[in-house]
Amino acid sequence: MSADNFRGNAVFMEYLAGRGGPAGALNLMRRLFRTLPPLALSAALFATASPALAAEGIGQAREFAPRQLLVKFEGEGRGRVLELPAGLGVRQTARALRGNPGVVYAEPDYFATASAAEPEPYDPNDSGMLETAAESSVGAGGWAFKQWNFLSPRSSSSGSLPISPGGIDAPSAWRNLIDIGRPGASGVVVAVLDSGIAYRSFGTRFRRSPDFGRSQFVPGYDFVDRDRFPLDEGGHGTHVAGTIAEKTGNGIGTTGLAYNAKLMPIRVLGANGEGFASYIAKGIRFAIANDADVINMSFNFECGERVPLVDEALRAAYKHGIVTVASAGNLGADECVSAPATGPRVIGVSGTTEGGCLGNYALAGAGIDLVAPGGGEPQSRCPSVAARPIYQVTLRADTTDEFVIPANYTGTSMAAAHVSGAAAMVLAGGVINPTLPPERKVDMVRKQLRHTARDLGLPRTQQGAGLIDVGRATGTFPRFYPAAR
Repeated sequence: MSADNFRGNAVFMEYLAGRGGPAGALNLMRRLFRTLPPLALSAALFATASPALAAEGIGQAREFAPRQLLVKFEGEGRGRVLELPAGLGVRQTARALRGNPGVVYAEPDYFATASAAEPEPYDPNDSGMLETAAESSVGAGGWAFKQWNFLSPRSSSSGSLPISPGGIDAPSAWRNLIDIGRPGASGVVVAVLDSGIAYRSFGTRFRRSPDFGRSQFVPGYDFVDRDRFPLDEGGHGTHVAGTIAEKTGNGIGTTGLAYNAKLMPIRVLGANGEGFASYIAKGIRFAIANDADVINMSFNFECGERVPLVDEALRAAYKHGIVTVASAGNLGADECVSAPATGPRVIGVSGTTEGGCLGNYALAGAGIDLVAPGGGEPQSRCPSVAARPIYQVTLRADTTDEFVIPANYTGTSMAAAHVSGAAAMVLAGGVINPTLPPERKVDMVRKQLRHTARDLGLPRTQQGAGLIDVGRATGTFPRFYPAAR
C-alpha cells in the first residue's frame, strides 16, 4: 500500500470513529477527498465492494444527480448536499457511508418527474385555441362546456348548469365561500412546486398567461436556474396552477377552483419535467419560510426511492401548519405509489375520469388518501366511456409566450391540483378553528376532505376515502367558529 493510500485510510478510519462530532466528521470527509487521488479514494472506500459495483460509475442518466449525495450526520438538524470528486460512484459512496454509525442517511440526489400522463389528444379537431365561441368558456357559466371536473354530480338547486358524474361540485363551494365573505378562498396562499408558472411577462421570451391576474401571485423562487424568476418553460406548472387558482369572469378561457387564492410559484422541475430531490426540499422550505398555507407537488420519484431530505422538509411543513398534497403517480410511468405522496402527513392523490371512475393510469397502494379528477381513459370495468382531459389554459408546446387550452393533460398531476384547491377552500371556509395548533390544523383539513369525500365503492387502496366533494367540504357541516364577514 502506498503512503498516500495508508494516510487516506487512516483519515477515513478516524472519520468512521466519529471524532469531533458532525462538524468534525464533515471536515474529515473533506480532508479525505483532498488527500487521495480519485482512484485511490475509491479503493479506500470500497475495499470490500465487488469489482462490478466499483465500476458502476456515477449513476445512470435521468436517475440521480452525478457527483453528489444527500447526507445527514448524527446530531445535525437536517441533511445537506455533499459534492463528490470525479471518479467516485454515487451509489457505492452512499452504501459505504450508510455503514458508518455517525451517518443518519446517505442517498443519491434522485430525480422526480411530473405526473401528467399526457396521452394523445382526446379530440384531434379541438385546436385548443382561446376562441370567442361558447365552447371556449367565455361568458357567464361558459366554463361548464369544458370543465366537467368542476360540475356537480347532483342536480343543482338552480338547475342552470349540467351535471357530471365525475365532478366535485365547485359551484356549491363557491357559493359557500361567498356567503361567509371569503370568495374563491381569498387570503389563502398555495405554493406550487413545479416547472414554474407563466405568472409574469419578462423580456421578449416570456408572457403572463392571460387567465391569471397580475395581483394573484406572491414572490417565489427558481431553484433550477437559481434566480427570483420561476417562469414556466414546459407548461405543466402553469396548467396545474390554473386548476388551483385561475381567474374567473375575465372572458378569456377556463376557471380555477380557489380563484381568489394567492399562488406562490416555486420552480423545482426543468422544462423536461424533471427535478432533483435537493431542489424539492429547498422549495418546500422556501414555502415554509414565506408563509404558504398549502403546497402542491404534482410529481413523483421512482418506486422505492428514499428521499429523506424531502421527508425532513415535509415534516417541517407539517409542524408549521402547512397542508401538503402530492400526486400518486401514473401506471405506465410508475410502478407503485411513491414519494412524495408517501411522505409524512402528505395527502396522496390518485385520478378519476369524467364518468366518475378510476383513470386507466391509476395506481393502488396504501399511500392513496383521496381521488380527484385527472381525466383521460377509464379503467375497463367503468360503465362510462367519457374520457375528456382536464382543460386549463397553459403554454402551447415548446413555447413560453403562446397560450392554448390543450386536450392532452390527464393524470394524477391534475388530480393533485384539485385537492390543493379544495384544501385552500376548506381553510377559507370557516370549518377549521384558527386557534388550533399548526399540526392539528393540518389534521383537520385532511379529516374534512376525507369525511366529505364521495365513496366510489372501491377498496381504500384504490380510492382512499373517495372522490373529493368541495361543496360538502365547505358546506353544511358544524362550523367551529363564527365566520368573519
